[in-house]
Amino acid sequence: MDIRQINDEYAVTGQIRIEDLEEIKAMGFKSIVCNRPDEEEPGQPRFADIAAKAEALGLEVKHVPVGRMGVDAQAVNGMVDALDEMPRPMLGYCRSGARSTAIYEKSQHLRG
Repeated sequence: MDIRQINDEYAVTGQIRIEDLEEIKAMGFKSIVCNRPDEEEPGQPRFADIAAKAEALGLEVKHVPVGRMGVDAQAVNGMVDALDEMPRPMLGYCRSGARSTAIYEKSQHLRG
């Protein structure tokens, strides 16, 4: 994993695997938001599988997919809800971390 810290509450990374979740928890993350649609590419872990293991470890999870068309208003609102409702620090992930960074930046305009 290549985790990039955005600030004290939020960091991003590329696609995570189920095997990464224990390390993510050990690093102090309390929640995870997935910004990647399921079945974007072959072999990608399904969100439900990541979520099941994460929840078993005591991590909160939310799926706020951002498709190839980019960050839209619905996704931004979903990210605002995640940030308002879920404990931090939070880890956002997508294929490379770029969409997770973009959606966080756009959500900050709505959060003030």
